[in-house]
Amino acid sequence: MKKRIAAAVIVIASLVAPIAHGEDKTADVTDMQSLRAAIKTDKKAFVAAKLDLTPAEAKKFWPIYDAYQRAIDASNRKRALVVESVVAKDEDLTNAYAKSLATEAIANDEAEIRARRGLQNRLLKALPPIKVARYLQLESKIRALQDYDIAATIPLVR
Repeated sequence: MKKRIAAAVIVIASLVAPIAHGEDKTADVTDMQSLRAAIKTDKKAFVAAKLDLTPAEAKKFWPIYDAYQRAIDASNRKRALVVESVVAKDEDLTNAYAKSLATEAIANDEAEIRARRGLQNRLLKALPPIKVARYLQLESKIRALQDYDIAATIPLVR
């Protein structure tokens, strides 16, 4: 149980902690381990390198990016609370509590989808569609890594 809690705390901390600055900004996005290392090092620099924005595009993009990252950080904090609830309870859940956790998880996923739709709409007004698609792919890959890390640490409810 203590190992599961420790692993979950590490995953949660990686979701809500600010990303440190570092050197590797050009990781291969088809190699998920390289992608993981790049976003832990400096996600913003990694995104900048992959999008290759002009100065005019960058002026429009970064405020949209920052607003989206704040929304996702809030979503990650809510997700972390659900994860902590599941991991901390080292006993069988009641049906009512399990239903509540499932409802919270789905609501969080829906809020994240709404944020991503809003992001796409704002980006399409600021950038060429190819760069929008590329950025959305990057965010999707990053989220997949985070989802995997969470799934790997959470036991199934009982």
